[in-house]
Amino acid sequence: MKIAFYAPLKAPDHPVPSGDRLMARQLVEALTLSGHDVGLVSRLRSFSATSDVLPDDLQAAEMELQRVASSFARDGLPDLWFCYHPYYKAPDRLGPVLARRFGFPYVTCESSYSGRRNIGGWAQSQSLVRDGAAQAAVNICLTERDLRGLREAVPEGRFARLAPFIEPRPFLVRDPQPRSKHMVAVAMMRSGDKLSSYTALAESLSQLLDIDWHLTIAGDGPARGEVEAAFAGIPAERLTWAGELGPDRVAQLLSTAALYLWPGHGEAYGLAYLEAQAAGVPVIAEAVAGVPEVVADGQTGMLTPPGDRHAYAGAIRDILANENRRQILSGEARRFVREERSMDAAAKRFDAIIRTHVGGTA
Repeated sequence: MKIAFYAPLKAPDHPVPSGDRLMARQLVEALTLSGHDVGLVSRLRSFSATSDVLPDDLQAAEMELQRVASSFARDGLPDLWFCYHPYYKAPDRLGPVLARRFGFPYVTCESSYSGRRNIGGWAQSQSLVRDGAAQAAVNICLTERDLRGLREAVPEGRFARLAPFIEPRPFLVRDPQPRSKHMVAVAMMRSGDKLSSYTALAESLSQLLDIDWHLTIAGDGPARGEVEAAFAGIPAERLTWAGELGPDRVAQLLSTAALYLWPGHGEAYGLAYLEAQAAGVPVIAEAVAGVPEVVADGQTGMLTPPGDRHAYAGAIRDILANENRRQILSGEARRFVREERSMDAAAKRFDAIIRTHVGGTA
């Protein structure tokens, strides 16, 4: 099928790296592996940081509608429109309109809806998300939380599940060579949930100064000063600040880790967890937000109660003290990603979803 791909929050080729951009790229690759011809139909960013939707943004969307419609008239129609991650801050102002006008199917992936966001201009954005989900031939949900929210808002909608996934080969090609007691955290440094997770991690590690361990932190960003302040009570020799690393250097770093630490406050799911597990690194996180979608508690890592710093510190202590247990978790973590959360597995699932809900061949 000829698929028009659109990500209103951040296009796959956006210059700023993020989990959203990575997943957009992976979805394009998985759809291509399924046998489809995937093209980026628009780079329009419909993101609004506040509940005030600016007239200029609406005008830009109208102009982009006209441009895309003209390109369809000139180059031919797609077989379907695929929208990744429409939500209240970044609704799809293009796809539903064009799908109705030209008569091709509309599909969403990782659409999310929460009634508590119906404030100001976001209420209008929410209605676009809700109406798009109702129109969609299928809404592909990556988490149970998103599925529940959409079903409550659009009980008549059509839904399918696709588990979060990664391309694991860059991590599988390296044999794990964990350094004793070496732990790793990889995350951007920004305010909000990221800073909250860094603060929780520092508070938990401050309870473990009686045992041997070392933490390498890979990441950077505008909140670096606040992150460093959160770790001020931990002796400097226990920490390595690696800064922002490219994908290959992250894979190399993970291959040396015994544990991957990240509480995960507010994570939609967290692709970095899957990367760590593909590298054979057991994860210790909180059972919060979408984290349980990507970490199998007691099998590929440990999930502790949200906000419980003592439980989090206790999980680290327990695994560091039991190398045999850590190795079992490591092996299962690799198997989990390789067999259940790989790009190839996602491509097969896409094929089944498209055949069932849209038709055509993959």
